[in-house]
Amino acid sequence: MKRFSVITAFPEIFNGFLSSSIIGRAISSGLIEVELLNLRDFAEGKHRQVDDYTYGGGGMVLMAEPLYKAVQAACSISGRAMVIFPSPQGVMLSQEVVESLAQEDHLIIACGHYEGVDERFVESCVDLELSIGDYVLTGGELPAMVIIDAVSRQLPGVVGKAESVAEDSFFRGFLDHPHYTRPVEWRGKRVPEVLLSGDHGAVLDWRRRQAADRTIVRRPDLLSRANILPYLSCGFYVTLFSAPDISLEELERICTVSGAYGAKKVLVVTPLQKPVTTDLSMVKRFSSLESAMSWIGKSEKKVPYVVGMTEAPCGGVHWLELKRRVLERDLPLSLVFCADELLAKEASHFDTMMCLDERGDKIPLSCEVSVVLDRLFGSR
Repeated sequence: MKRFSVITAFPEIFNGFLSSSIIGRAISSGLIEVELLNLRDFAEGKHRQVDDYTYGGGGMVLMAEPLYKAVQAACSISGRAMVIFPSPQGVMLSQEVVESLAQEDHLIIACGHYEGVDERFVESCVDLELSIGDYVLTGGELPAMVIIDAVSRQLPGVVGKAESVAEDSFFRGFLDHPHYTRPVEWRGKRVPEVLLSGDHGAVLDWRRRQAADRTIVRRPDLLSRANILPYLSCGFYVTLFSAPDISLEELERICTVSGAYGAKKVLVVTPLQKPVTTDLSMVKRFSSLESAMSWIGKSEKKVPYVVGMTEAPCGGVHWLELKRRVLERDLPLSLVFCADELLAKEASHFDTMMCLDERGDKIPLSCEVSVVLDRLFGSR
């Protein structure tokens, strides 16, 4: 069971949140436990004072000692916990951070208020400062609710259907697709026909396309950390063009990494110097780049989007821009690795070039392929 301990001077703020909707049901079912610790219970003196004026002038700041004692009390049962402090100075809360926090058994969230908290408490007790956005709130109570809600959704059984979590915005780095319910027509606007067709494959394709289009238009910044492969309707291919010196061992490494990232085939356009004695099922050979691209077109029933990898300064688009273009076109993708002089000679076969990082030393081709595939099809 996931345990949350919230340290706050205003515990009453949480009453409605903890008794309603998904979080309320999760608590009732014993899937999560949320403990509210009133900060004033750990303060001294007749008035149970938890704040004081800041040194150097300014507003009121929460004192370190009551917060420290509250953390110690929260840890007394589990013995070990991760202490989070919601703060504008913290790491931005993202889906990746949420998924990491879901692996922790016990989270303690210490809510600041007024001008903040004594920095010595942060230095001594806090494991992670988290921000939910670049704006200022009265206290940490609202961010604490956001953290509890987001983390709880990742736990088995909290959300009724696991697929609902998988389809949420940001789950794979993309925005969610549009949703519709009854009636079929509302104020002259109809539900898209594909959603009424009963064709589950077509519905899935439509939702995937809508999610990709929304992300491209509304949040292109998300593409930097997203694997775009689940949102493509066609496959991608790694093409090695005129690499006569490649060894069998190097080719095997390229096949391994290409397969790991989801490539359908590794196309070798020039004969290997050494005869192949091992069956490399990922490899398909061609005598020319034109015949290789023609084969992709016949296999996928769509003309491929052909991208050459170049090391020439300013010779191609940045990899982030390439991700956007690949998503936008949604065609079979061929990533061609070859020397820059060959790219120039065969320019008519390429739709665009992607600029590789300039490096002082030449790295093995398998490493180059790994870097490119990770940028396009890796998740961050």
